[in-house]
Amino acid sequence: MNQDLLSGGSSSRASQPPRPGAGNSSSGGAEHMNLVLEEQQRREAAEEEEGRRREVNGDQKGISEWMWEQEQRRRHHDDDDEEEENNGGREARLHSQEDDDERPEDGLEEMDQDSDEFERSEEEEEEEEDEEEGLHSPSLRTPASDRNDNSEQSSGRQHQRSSSFCKNKMKRKLDHDSEVRTSGKKPCHSPTGLPFPATPTTFRDIRVVIGQGQQRRRITSIQPPTGLQEWLRTFQSWSGPEKLLALDELIDSCEPTQVKHMMQVIEPQFQRDFISHLPRELALHVLSFLEPKDLLQAAQTCRYWRILAEDNLLWREKCREEGIDEPLYIRRKKVIKPEFTHSPWKSAYIRQHRIDTNWRRGDLRSPKVLKGHDDHVITCLQFCGNRIVSGSDDNTLKVWSAVTGKCLRTLVGHTGGVWSSQMRDNIIISGSTDRTLKVWNAETGECIHTLYGHTSTVRCMHLHEKRVVSGSRDATLRVWDIETGQCLHVLMGHVAAVRCVQYDGRRVVSGAYDFMVKVWDPETETCLHTLQGHTNRVYSLQFDGIHVVSGSLDTSIRVWDVETGNCIHTLTGHQSLTSGMELKDNILVSGNADSTVKIWDIKTGQCLQTLQGPHKHQSAVTCLQFNKNFVITSSDDGTVKLWDLRTGEFIRNLVTLESGGSGGVVWRIRASNTKLVCAVGSRNGTEETKLLVLDFDVDMK
Repeated sequence: MNQDLLSGGSSSRASQPPRPGAGNSSSGGAEHMNLVLEEQQRREAAEEEEGRRREVNGDQKGISEWMWEQEQRRRHHDDDDEEEENNGGREARLHSQEDDDERPEDGLEEMDQDSDEFERSEEEEEEEEDEEEGLHSPSLRTPASDRNDNSEQSSGRQHQRSSSFCKNKMKRKLDHDSEVRTSGKKPCHSPTGLPFPATPTTFRDIRVVIGQGQQRRRITSIQPPTGLQEWLRTFQSWSGPEKLLALDELIDSCEPTQVKHMMQVIEPQFQRDFISHLPRELALHVLSFLEPKDLLQAAQTCRYWRILAEDNLLWREKCREEGIDEPLYIRRKKVIKPEFTHSPWKSAYIRQHRIDTNWRRGDLRSPKVLKGHDDHVITCLQFCGNRIVSGSDDNTLKVWSAVTGKCLRTLVGHTGGVWSSQMRDNIIISGSTDRTLKVWNAETGECIHTLYGHTSTVRCMHLHEKRVVSGSRDATLRVWDIETGQCLHVLMGHVAAVRCVQYDGRRVVSGAYDFMVKVWDPETETCLHTLQGHTNRVYSLQFDGIHVVSGSLDTSIRVWDVETGNCIHTLTGHQSLTSGMELKDNILVSGNADSTVKIWDIKTGQCLQTLQGPHKHQSAVTCLQFNKNFVITSSDDGTVKLWDLRTGEFIRNLVTLESGGSGGVVWRIRASNTKLVCAVGSRNGTEETKLLVLDFDVDMK
C-alpha cells in the first residue's frame, strides 16, 4: 500500500444500509458524524437564501418588525398594566437572550458549511441595533407610537427602553474596548441596565446576576393564597440552619409533581458555561481533549464556542492524530463575516472523514477498466500519484493514467517476462527473466539504463532514494546506482534463489529458498546476521529498521531483532504459505494461502484479529494493504474485500468478478487514499486481463 494510503465519506454519495456482517460497533462514531454532515448541508441552502433576502429587504423587515412590536406592546398596556409590566420585561429579556445565544432549532449542523448560527445571530443583532436607533427617527414614528409617548407612565415600557439604551451603550463601548478577548464572546448584561449587587444574597439575586431574572415562568392561573407574604416574611426571619430544617420538612410534605417543579426551576440556575469564562488558551486546551465529533457538536452551543471550535491549531492537532498532513483551502462562495475564518485543517479533516465513509459504505460506481497485456498475467503493479505501472510476462510494462484510464505508453525492451518493479516519481525500474534490470523515464518511455550482472531471473527488488537492491535466482543480491547505472556492491551468501528483499538505506535484509534470512551491510558487502529458524522457503519480508519479519512456507512468521539477530517471536496460526505481509509501527497484517488474514502485534507476539467468518475468502489470499482504519485483501476467488482493522469485522466486497470461483483471479492490488487499483485476469481464459480503478474521492467545493 502507498504511504498516503486509503481512507473512506462523501455527501455526494448516497448512504447504503449496513450489510450483513458489517461492524456496526466500529462505525458508530462515523454514522453519528454523518448525521451532523447531512443536517448542516440542508441548512446551508436555506441560510444562504436567507442571507440574500436580508441584503435586499433587511431595512424594510426591521421597520415592520419594530412597528409590530410597538403595536403589540400598546395592546398589552391597554388590556392590563400590571401584566404588561411583567411580560414586557420578560419579552425584552428573551429577545436579548435570543440574540446573544442563537442556537440551531433542528439539531446539529454540518461541519464544513459557510452559514452557521454564529453568522446568523450577528446579522440579527445588527438589525436589532437599527430598530433601536429607529426609535429616535421621526420618519419611523407612527400615530400609535405618538399616543404611547403621551402615556409614558407604563413602567414596562420604561423598563424596556432603559434596557435597550443601556445595552446599546454597553455594546458600543465593548466594540472599542481593547481588552475584549474575542469578537464572538459577549459579556452578561443586567436586564435592568443597573449594576448587579456585589454579593448575591438570595436565589433571585443569583438568577439576576446570570441574566435570567425575568425568564422563569411563574404560575399565574391562580391567586396567591392568603398569608403567603406573611409566610415568606416568617421564613426570612429564621436563621440559616432553621431555614434548612424548614426546607427539609417542606420537601417531605410535597407531592412528586411539586418536587419536579422545584427541580425544573433550580437545576438550570446551576449550569455554568465555564468555557466562556476561561482565558482563550485554557478554553482551547479543554476543547483539545474532545473527540472531533464532540468538538463539532460543541460548536453548536453558542457563538463563542463556535469561534473556539474553529481554531486552526486545534484542528491541526486533530488532523495529525489521524495522519492528515496537509490543510485544505476551500474557496468560499460568500463570506458573510470577514472577521470569521474557517479552519483549513478542519476542512481537511472533514474531507478525510467523507473519504473514509465512501470506502466504508459509499455507492460503488462503475470502475474504470484499463485493458492491456492481452491474456498474459500481470506479475507486478505500482501506483503513485495519478500514474499506474503494470508489468507482465508478455515482456512489457504499461504506464496508465489513473484519472483518464488511458494507456500513456508501453515500455518495450525486455526479452523476457517482467517479474518485479519499483517506481518513484518519474523513474521506473523493472526486473526480468532476461536477467537484467532496466531504468525507465515514465514521462517519455525512454530506457535510461540497462543493468547487467545477474545470471538468472531478477525476482525481487527494493528502491531507496537513488539506490535499488535486486535479488535473483542466481542466489545473489546487487546494489545499483540508478542515476549512473553502476553496480556498486554484490552480496553473496545465499545458496538458493533470493525471493524477497528489503532495504532502508543502511541495511539490506533478504529471504531465500535456502530457508535463511540474512542481514547485510551493503557498504562492506558483509553478512551481519544469518537468521535461522524457518524450516522451509522464505517468501515474504518486512523491515522497519528495528525488526525483521519473515514469512515462510513452513506456515510460521518470525520476528527478529535486526541488531542482535535474535528471534523475538514466532507467530503461529496460519496453515499454509504466508505469501504477503505489511508492517506499520507495531501492527503486522499477514495474508496466507489458507484463505485467512491475521493482524498481529509484533511487540507482544499476540494475534489481535483473524479476518474470517462467513464472508472470508474462499481461496488463497494474493495481496493485501492496510491503513489505520481498513484492511484490503484480494484473492484467487476473484474478490477484493474491505475489513475493519480494529475489530476484524467484514465491511463489504469492493470487487466481485463474475468469473470468481471458475478461474477469475485478482492478482495484485494497490491503493492510495482515494483510489483502488486491481490487476485481474485468469489462467484459463474465463476473465480478460485488465486493471480496474475504483475512485472514492469527494468534491469539497
